[in-house]
Amino acid sequence: MDELVSRLSTVIDERPTDIRELDGGEIGTVHRVEFDSRAPLVVKTSETSLAVEATMLSHLADHGLPVPDVLYGADDLLVLEYVEGDSTITREIERDVAAHLAALHEKTAPAYGFECDTLTGSLRQPNPWTDSWVDFYRDRRLVHAASVARETGELPESAFERVEALAADLESLLVEPEAPSLIHGDVWTTNLLAADGELRAFLDPATYYAHAEIELAYVDWTGTVGDAFFERYDDIRGIDSGFDSRRDVYVVYPLLSHVYHFGDEYLPELDRTLSRVGY
Repeated sequence: MDELVSRLSTVIDERPTDIRELDGGEIGTVHRVEFDSRAPLVVKTSETSLAVEATMLSHLADHGLPVPDVLYGADDLLVLEYVEGDSTITREIERDVAAHLAALHEKTAPAYGFECDTLTGSLRQPNPWTDSWVDFYRDRRLVHAASVARETGELPESAFERVEALAADLESLLVEPEAPSLIHGDVWTTNLLAADGELRAFLDPATYYAHAEIELAYVDWTGTVGDAFFERYDDIRGIDSGFDSRRDVYVVYPLLSHVYHFGDEYLPELDRTLSRVGY
């Protein structure tokens, strides 16, 4: 802790008066840091590069999404604005989340991917710029995540072969959107902070340019939002009538990520999801 105090004193130019660990450090440690003459800050430390998170947060902020301000970002240290709020998601908050994401999804790029590889938890997300969404989702999400989970011993060979079969048929299962959309990439309850009836901040992104439907599938799968969200999003931006048939194809990716991170407790759900889409 003395090393962290010394480092922060250099970075912030003020010595902390109190450091308290917070929940939420899936790939590192998160602290609330108090000072005498300034507002509290959030400080993350990790062996996984935090500079990537700083890049993602800055990119999202530049495109209008409410996220904590980045005060300092390095591989092993990230210093953020402390945002008051909690993760109680009411119908009012659902509608606010929908409005923010609908606006974010209007931000486009010439291709799918991102300026750098990003992370979801500790799983690397390769993001080479790719002209086809189907190619990107097949090669850089499904096959990549399945391969990594197989290599670590978490994904059985039989499940890997089913994911491969699904990936081979994606052209008949997915559609190419009109343009790539900027997504947060990991919107679920504990990555949202709300207060006074409004959404204050989105946390811990896994950002890239994608088909917006993958974000909708994820927030539905996590149970973060319900009808109020989808009704509001549909009013603002529209949801394609074929989304329901594609939802489970998109859910396979976060399930693979969860198998990689948490092991075989997610294998039964992955099995059921693959079965629902015919694999």
